[in-house]
Amino acid sequence: MTVLQNKIDFSVVFTVTKANPNGDPLNGNRPRQDYMGHGEVSDVAIKRKIRNRLQDEGESIFVQSDDRRTDTHRSLKDRAESVEELKKMLNDARADEEEAARLACRQWYDVRAFGQVFAFKNNKLSIGIRGPVSIHSATSIEPVDVTSMQITKSVNSVTNEKNPGEKTSDTMGMKHRVDYGVYVFHGSINPQLAEKTGFTEEDAEKLKRALITLFENDASSARPDGSMEVIRVVWWRHPSKHGTYSSAKVHRALKVKQTQQGQPPEITIEQLEGIICEVHDGI
Repeated sequence: MTVLQNKIDFSVVFTVTKANPNGDPLNGNRPRQDYMGHGEVSDVAIKRKIRNRLQDEGESIFVQSDDRRTDTHRSLKDRAESVEELKKMLNDARADEEEAARLACRQWYDVRAFGQVFAFKNNKLSIGIRGPVSIHSATSIEPVDVTSMQITKSVNSVTNEKNPGEKTSDTMGMKHRVDYGVYVFHGSINPQLAEKTGFTEEDAEKLKRALITLFENDASSARPDGSMEVIRVVWWRHPSKHGTYSSAKVHRALKVKQTQQGQPPEITIEQLEGIICEVHDGI
């Protein structure tokens, strides 16, 4: 497998319809918004969805959600130490840090893509890995309207100990959603860092596929099936490692205009000389 040799920039346009794309736990799980009212989805949440898609495709993932584990390990330390050679290195202060990093990168896709810090209690060796894939938070094109509704749980969570036959009082709660929004996020892949982690051309293709199918198998009560849809993935490949233009300029080449709900957003892409631009519709 060939290590990535060309800088890559990418952008993803997606819509949210009557869903909570990323709740803020410090604000009653309301959809995230900036001070201007634009909707936001954190880069951490986006990486979680990418990891989940890659895991669905059979890739070995280090940072797994507990409810999607494909192994028996309940902590990152346990997962790291499940690789016997890596366990020996993490418990040896004189071990080669670079070799330990290479071993971790070979073992897990998300480590060689996003990087990872291996610093666990009682281990004698700590290593930090910088990954080549960087991803911005997603922001909506226009301010979003958030609708809140009160919900009631009328089923007993526990039995009333004083009177087992008596129904307990209903539990009240709130549920929040974005009525409609068009969101965009950007990202890049750095070939210099790809050389250090062993991120390959094949890995880049897998990432592209994960972005195109980002919301498959992601449904929940807050995000019903069909409420979040990838509209367009734009994938720019530079002719060199350093890139013909800055990532900021490349990302600005994408222009998105929100239209009325039910209509696809208007998307235009400025042509940049010397860069191969692939455009993929979401699936």
